[in-house]
Amino acid sequence: MLKNYFKIAIAVLKRRKFFTFISLFGISFTLTILIVLTAFVDNVTSANYPEVNRDRSLYIISIQQRDTAHQGQMTGPASFYYLNHFVATLKTPAKVAISSMFSATNTYVNNAKLVINMKYTNEDFWDVLQFKFLEGKPYTTQQIDNGEHVAVITEDTKKQYFGDVASVVGKYIEADNVQYRVMGVVKSVPVTMPVSYADLFVPYTVSKADWKQSKDYSGNYTAVLLANSKSDLPKIQAEYANVVSKIPPSNKDFNVLVSSADPYLKSFLAINNKGNGVTILITVIVGFAFFIMLLPTLNLININISRIMERSSEIAVRKAFGASSQTLVWQFIVENIVLTIIGAAIGLLVSFVIIEVINSSNLISNLHLIINFTVLFYALIACLVFGLLSGVYPAWRMSKMHVVTALKA
Repeated sequence: MLKNYFKIAIAVLKRRKFFTFISLFGISFTLTILIVLTAFVDNVTSANYPEVNRDRSLYIISIQQRDTAHQGQMTGPASFYYLNHFVATLKTPAKVAISSMFSATNTYVNNAKLVINMKYTNEDFWDVLQFKFLEGKPYTTQQIDNGEHVAVITEDTKKQYFGDVASVVGKYIEADNVQYRVMGVVKSVPVTMPVSYADLFVPYTVSKADWKQSKDYSGNYTAVLLANSKSDLPKIQAEYANVVSKIPPSNKDFNVLVSSADPYLKSFLAINNKGNGVTILITVIVGFAFFIMLLPTLNLININISRIMERSSEIAVRKAFGASSQTLVWQFIVENIVLTIIGAAIGLLVSFVIIEVINSSNLISNLHLIINFTVLFYALIACLVFGLLSGVYPAWRMSKMHVVTALKA
């Protein structure tokens, strides 16, 4: 029976090519949007190079000082002093990586301006974040303590500054009017990973900012706390929360200090440190996906109703020869599911092509998108569900048509 339904469905789709084209376009276009957007979100939020330890890492992206009486507040990245004094001394984390947000500086190569994004780091930065060294090695603790002008650069920076040379370890690169001796070269990171992205990494001790004397809590630094295992994450959070509860604000205009160590996504999305940012994001994404899927569904319903009116004579003849309403309903639903599957296959193929174009075009440097097959599976299930739903109402309308009415239509 299903085989016959399938043959009829293919014949009907071939016969009404315009309706088929409109339906396939809506389904494939919708699925393509969902897959490409999901690939981008997955790349940004997943544990990719060099932040491969995100599943056992906690992030401190910002701190907040509040005035509970007047409802004033100041939110932003922490200072090196705050992270080094209150976070690096925690006992539960295995390592604490402290680094500044990247900042741009100009340098010149062959009379051409080159923008280099710099990042200041501590020694644990290279243990917590698993950078791939193409040559050389990171600077040492002793070099940091001595305030030596040493640096680690990315592969892209090496090509742009030094050209096509075999090795640059031991050579000097100028940034912010300072000469730095290159210690190593790492594989480049996309800008979509702000904690680990930079073109040039240098010790925090060479920063021109007054990091040693200033005891202000606000600054330009973030921290990544690496646990020995995932089971230690709640312990780290509890220890840090206990420490924060005892820290008075550094600004006399505020009386409360708020900060938390959170997983990667939550650390960027937490609103007022209440932790509801992830919930809001998921709600928005699901709502957007539902809305995107709803459009082709409504389109299919309208097209299917039009198809029913065109096929009224066929329906009447089949009813006259004994076809039951249930048989006609199932036939129409199978036709709709076949159409949805074909549209999903086209959408998947187009998604592969678009993602390959994005990767090869280097639209975002060093960003490599891949299709998340788990999400793809659920997207296909959603397509089938919406395809089924978009066929139920038209099929019900069709089953209720009387033979005489259908013949007159």
